Amino acid sequence: MTGTGTARALDPERGTLDKAAGENFPVAPFFLPRAWRQDLMAVYGFARLVDDIGDGDLAPGGADARLLGVSPEEAEDRPALLDAFEADLRRVFDSTPHHPLLRRLQPTVRRRSLTPEPFLGLIAANRQDQLVRRYETYDDLLAYCELSANPVGRLVLAVTGTSSPERIRRSDMICTALQIVEHLQDVAEDLGSDRVYLPAADMKRFHVQEADLATKTAGASVRALIAYEAQRALDLLNEGAPLVGSVHGRLKLLLAGFVAGGRAAVRAIAAADYDVLSGPPKPGKVRLLREVGVTLRGEG
Repeated sequence: MTGTGTARALDPERGTLDKAAGENFPVAPFFLPRAWRQDLMAVYGFARLVDDIGDGDLAPGGADARLLGVSPEEAEDRPALLDAFEADLRRVFDSTPHHPLLRRLQPTVRRRSLTPEPFLGLIAANRQDQLVRRYETYDDLLAYCELSANPVGRLVLAVTGTSSPERIRRSDMICTALQIVEHLQDVAEDLGSDRVYLPAADMKRFHVQEADLATKTAGASVRALIAYEAQRALDLLNEGAPLVGSVHGRLKLLLAGFVAGGRAAVRAIAAADYDVLSGPPKPGKVRLLREVGVTLRGEG
C-alpha cells in the first residue's frame, strides 16, 4: 500500500476530500466566501464518496464499510454499501449519521435548508451504474444525467441561496453537458470497465461497433460520432450559459468557470480531431482562461 493509500485507509474522510484537487473543475475555489467553500466541500465529500462506492474505489481496509455498519463479508458488495449509505444519509435529516463525511454534511444541510432529493438522486445514479452499462437512446442518457449530474448544480444553487426554477433549468443543461463531455473524454476508460455511454442508436447511425472503441486510435466513423455528441454537449452548454449572467459577484465567476471548462473541453476534443481513444483530450490553461472571459462577457 502506498503512503497515500495508507492515509486514506486510516482517515477515509481526509482521503476522500483530498480527491478534490484532481477534479476537472474547481470544487470550492479560493475566491468564494469561506462559508460557501466549507459547505461546497461538505457536499463534495458526499458526492465523491457515493461515486467511490459505486465505482468500487473505496480506500483499502474496509474503513468506510465499518463506519456504515456493513459487515466485513459485504464490504465489497456495492449495492449493500449503497443501501447502508442511503440509510446514513437519512440520519443526516433526522438524527446523527455514522460516517464522518455525513456528519460533516449535516450542519450544511441545516444551515442551507437542503432537501434529501438531490442526494438521493446521486445515490440512485450509482445504483443504476451497477445494473445498466449501455444506453439505447440519447433520451435514456439524459435521464441518467438527471440523476448523476444535475443534482450537483442544484446543490450549488441551494448552498449559495440562488435557486429559482429558471436557474435550475439552465443549471441542469450545464451539468448534463459536463457529464456528456466527461463521458466523451473517457470512452476508452469506460469501455475498460465494461461501460459505454455513447447511445446505441447513435452508434448504429454512425456505423460504430463496440470493437471500434477498443482500438488505439479512432477511425473516421468513431470521430464522426464523437463530433456529433460533442456538438450536442456544446449546444446544451450554450443554452445553459445565461445562468452565468443571472447571478453576480463571485458566484458568477464560479459558474462561468463551469461553463468555460465544458466549452474548453469540447474545443480540446475538436482539436484532437475527435480522436478520444488515444487519450482523453484536455484543454490547456490558456484555452480555459480564454473561455472564462468569453463566458463572462456573455459571448457564445
